[in-house]
Amino acid sequence: MTSVTDTEEARKLKTRQNKLQKRLRREMGQAIETFNMIEEGDKVMVCLSGGKDSFVMLDILMNLQKSAPIQFELVAVNLDQKQPGFPEHVLPEYLTELGVPFHIVERDTYSVVKSVVPEGKTTCALCSRLRRGTLYGFAEQIGANKIALGHHRDDILETFFLNMFYGGKLKSMPPKLVSDDGKNMVIRPLAYAREKDIAAYAELRGFPIIPCNLCGSQENLQRQVIKEMLQGWDKTHPGRIETMFRSLCNVVPSHLADAELFDFKNLQLGYAHGIVDDEDDLPSHPKAAVQMMERIDILSL
Repeated sequence: MTSVTDTEEARKLKTRQNKLQKRLRREMGQAIETFNMIEEGDKVMVCLSGGKDSFVMLDILMNLQKSAPIQFELVAVNLDQKQPGFPEHVLPEYLTELGVPFHIVERDTYSVVKSVVPEGKTTCALCSRLRRGTLYGFAEQIGANKIALGHHRDDILETFFLNMFYGGKLKSMPPKLVSDDGKNMVIRPLAYAREKDIAAYAELRGFPIIPCNLCGSQENLQRQVIKEMLQGWDKTHPGRIETMFRSLCNVVPSHLADAELFDFKNLQLGYAHGIVDDEDDLPSHPKAAVQMMERIDILSL
């Protein structure tokens, strides 16, 4: 017999789930609109790893699809990398029950990674490259013109600091980009979403999460160090994470020091910020034109 306490607890959990869904839906909608991620007639390949992020991405995309003013297709794709003990039945059963079109792509990238990377070394970089190459090729096979990845706001910030601390670059994960060969368009619909909201929603929805046993035990990864740093800031300085992410969306090249991005050499007196504003004087070369801009959005690069 269900008690009053159990009923009240269930109601609270349902209310929290609805609030999280609305927030994630709103943030995903904003990201899609801001970066024009999905257009009429698109076929979006949703990369489903079995982790919380990709489950939530698919869930919210399907929710948005029902009420979107445009028509677009969703097809879920999982890359089975042949990790020992990987529960191959979980995703097909879940996706079949969900009713979404899906494909399971089988590639033994696990053996390749283990044979190339020395024991104890980081496997993420090679694993990611192999996975990305396989998924890019499969998107072409099924005619998908957009590839949706489950990276969120925290991933974008972590990547920014990784590149700055270890790579000497101001670079991150853009919400939308074209692959190097120009054949694939990658989108990150969760770009505005917080990881803690995604984790809480995934737990409430009870998604069948599959842990990554290949790299999940590598606690000394540089990314883990950055993650812990950001989490520490979030606890001691509430709101700092939001402010840092906004800064990625409001970049002023004239106040940095990249001479290729901003034309410091040709600054002239008599013009606002030293930039010639006569349209006839603007260069035709795309990179030179960018140099003439006072402000750009780094996440749209």
